[in-house]
Amino acid sequence: MTTQAVNVGATIAPKSDQLNADDLIAGPITVRIVSVTHGNAESPIRVNIEGRMPYYPCKGMRRVLVAAWGEDGAPYAGRYLTLYRDPDVKYGGIKVGGIRISHMSDIPADMYMALTVTRGKRAEYTVQRLNIQAPAAKAPKPKPAPAVDGYPADQFEADLPRMHAAIASGRSTFAQVVAHAEKTGPLSDEQKHRIATLPTEQ
Repeated sequence: MTTQAVNVGATIAPKSDQLNADDLIAGPITVRIVSVTHGNAESPIRVNIEGRMPYYPCKGMRRVLVAAWGEDGAPYAGRYLTLYRDPDVKYGGIKVGGIRISHMSDIPADMYMALTVTRGKRAEYTVQRLNIQAPAAKAPKPKPAPAVDGYPADQFEADLPRMHAAIASGRSTFAQVVAHAEKTGPLSDEQKHRIATLPTEQ
């Protein structure tokens, strides 16, 4: 009996209109930013990402974005983030987990900065440079074969007996043989003369 693979991870995603920390229980994800727009009163910045619900960064992660890419969100489009679940993030004194940024594209090197973790307490935060490989270049289309200048001499010598046989048997006329041959390449006057000159029987 064949056992089919079952994706258990796909069954635990919470239903929501935004990316949640619980979406990352299975591990970090690298996402491509489509655009940055205004969010809501609680989460003022909405980062729209390709193929997933939008990401609403917390204030600490907004500071990371500004430090790395500047205040204007428009140029963020097309750039990449690696997001992960930090289980130690607290809300109301309870560890609920939160989304953090571990890697970013379009920065010259790893970044080190101090972020506020609790009131009056700061800690060093590291963002690593994300190297995104450019898509492999498409192979160039093969160039069309150059036009044949004439009927190749070696091929003509090989085909001549067949041409003579076709004419001699009455299957084809001289004109038909020439027309068919010139689909391969133009015949010279000498080649036409040789086609027309049927060999005499010995």
